Amino acid sequence: MVQARQVRLFRNGRSQAIRIPKEFELPGREATIRKVGDRLILEPARRKSLLQVLAAMTPLAPDDEFPDVDETLVPLDEDPFGSGAASERR
Repeated sequence: MVQARQVRLFRNGRSQAIRIPKEFELPGREATIRKVGDRLILEPARRKSLLQVLAAMTPLAPDDEFPDVDETLVPLDEDPFGSGAASERR
C-alpha cells in the first residue's frame, strides 16, 4: 500500500485543485468526491448500468413524432462517390 504524501493546493480558475501523484492515479476520466468531517474522500466514479441510464431517460410524449431517419440516407442503388463501387459489389 502506498504511504500518504503531502501535496500542494493551487487555484484552477475559481476552484481549488491538487495534482494527484502517479502512484495515487485513479482509473477512468471521472471521480466522486465527498467530505467526511475535515477529510476529502476521492473515489473513481462508478459507471451506471444500462438499466440506470434507461430509467433516467424521459419517454417521448404521445404527440411527439419520431424523426424519419431514412429521408437523409442515400438510396442503396446510388453511389454517393460516383466511383461505380456500388455496382461493382453486386
